[in-house]
Amino acid sequence: MSEISIVAAVADNYAIGKGNKLPWHLPADLKHFRELTTGHAVVMGKRTFESLPNGPLPNRKNVVLTSVMSEGVNEGYFEADSLEDALYLCEKEDKVFIVGGAAVYRQSLEIADSLYITWVHHEFSADIYFPEVDFSKWEEVSRQDLPADDKNPYPYSFVHYKRKK
Repeated sequence: MSEISIVAAVADNYAIGKGNKLPWHLPADLKHFRELTTGHAVVMGKRTFESLPNGPLPNRKNVVLTSVMSEGVNEGYFEADSLEDALYLCEKEDKVFIVGGAAVYRQSLEIADSLYITWVHHEFSADIYFPEVDFSKWEEVSRQDLPADDKNPYPYSFVHYKRKK
């Protein structure tokens, strides 16, 4: 059975997207995301996939949830029409990362083993928000608080939560 983790960058007001883009640019978070997910499976919704600037994420098994399946073979990714089917496609993977968007996060919250949240310490105008989380069901296992710097304009925290047994 694969370990299922949600990975998200979330603003203080739970904003995660605006106009199908991140409302901020934090290179440290992109590096953190790459380090976590490389070599593993990533599951995402169609709009999240379409927002990727260079197509499928390299060195990862990309699974895209969609209600309209493509005809033929897709270059560099797989399609699934349900979260259950997406996870079935990933059953041989040791780790599966749910990487967005909001609807996929909402569906995954009850089955995820871990949350990797980059808290971006700022409030942003957004049209997509991370779902409310009942943190009484989660235990914080690690936290790294980082200040804003030349490349990362907002303070942020990398926090790993595990589901309480």
